[in-house]
Amino acid sequence: MRRTLLFLLIFSQSVFAKPAGEELRKHLQPAVFSVTMVMIHDVVNPPAASRFYTYCLLGAHEIVARNNKQIIAPTNFTKSINPVAIGTKDYDYRIAALYCILETGRIIIPSGYMLEEDQKKLIIALLREGHSQATIDKSIAVAQEVAKKVAADASTDGYLKLSTRLRYRPKKGDAYWYPTPPGYIEGVEPHWKTIRPVLIDSCGQFVPKRPVEFSKDSSSAFYKLAKEVYEVGKNLTEQQRFIASYWDCNPFAINTSGHMNIGFKKISPGGHWMNITGIASSKAKLDLDKGIMVHSLVAATLMDAFISCWDEKYRSNRVRPETVINRLFDPQWQPLLQTPPFPEYTSGHSVVSTAVAETLTFLLGDNFTFRDDTEVIFELPVRDFKSFRQASEEAAVSRLYGGIHFRDAIENGQEQGRAIGTFILEKLKKAGVKPAI
Repeated sequence: MRRTLLFLLIFSQSVFAKPAGEELRKHLQPAVFSVTMVMIHDVVNPPAASRFYTYCLLGAHEIVARNNKQIIAPTNFTKSINPVAIGTKDYDYRIAALYCILETGRIIIPSGYMLEEDQKKLIIALLREGHSQATIDKSIAVAQEVAKKVAADASTDGYLKLSTRLRYRPKKGDAYWYPTPPGYIEGVEPHWKTIRPVLIDSCGQFVPKRPVEFSKDSSSAFYKLAKEVYEVGKNLTEQQRFIASYWDCNPFAINTSGHMNIGFKKISPGGHWMNITGIASSKAKLDLDKGIMVHSLVAATLMDAFISCWDEKYRSNRVRPETVINRLFDPQWQPLLQTPPFPEYTSGHSVVSTAVAETLTFLLGDNFTFRDDTEVIFELPVRDFKSFRQASEEAAVSRLYGGIHFRDAIENGQEQGRAIGTFILEKLKKAGVKPAI
């Protein structure tokens, strides 16, 4: 009888116990969100945020690929990181991958030390789940080894040289971007095009169509673009206001109260899409290995899309709607959203959202419905979307409703993002990457 009970116990444990990948996948989204929260604290600008996400995930992706032959290693399709010689044995690669996300962030993000608390919480959770201290220690050693190597590779991508470059000075002339109220902040990351891409060949590989030529002539195409932003802004519906606010994604918005300026920290466009990636991965019930792969590829797409977009922004250097409208139509007019501190063309959210939507559609499928709760912490409700492309289209048009972009910057930005996404997917497919579901 005792033997029968022992057999049944062992049988039930082997049949009903969750595989390691399923047991640990619940820690992935919190780990990425911890990185997001540190970047919100540091007010990391959108292009830089995409870079931090990318390196935090690439190391974890590499660890997983070394141990799961179904996952294609990043070193097979990018030169951003190099292979790491892992000396430790008998470690749990999934624990190592999770810890590596936090460890890489700890090293490369300015206030990365804040992630040490999240590392401690992860260790406590792992011990409670039955993982031995010895296995955890070995896994942490691997994570630290890989994170250190990834950080070293990241230091060669041009980021550390940005502060040594000439300070940006706005061009003179009505056609060019100039700092806008209320902060009159100088141009963000004017030299971002010098950052080494992850998947595309160069910053100038996807130069978009030329923007409509600036003109004050009331019969010109540009004047009509400006008039559209002005008229839309004056006649916004409640739904349009909500959509604009939902996709605001301004890392640092300044509100004025009398003579006092009050700053509000928010999530970046990349942070919003990384959270959507986590939501979608959980809904698809991806195991940890595939979940890390999907997050890594989305982050890399974000990074390259920002590099391409910022290359164009400081090439065309186009003036923002707020400046034009105040000069030509109404000196008191203000956009619903605060005008970002960099040139207008092309629309960043349009470029990166469209590119990422293509990557997610390939990995998780078209018509993938999801509930987005990203903005709940900013007191906005949960939203339902029918597909990643639908969400990206809404993110793009939100810039018109918000009064911060002309229509051609949005539509040509979407075209630019689609071209980037298509190129990236062809490269990934050639390397052997397959859909996650």
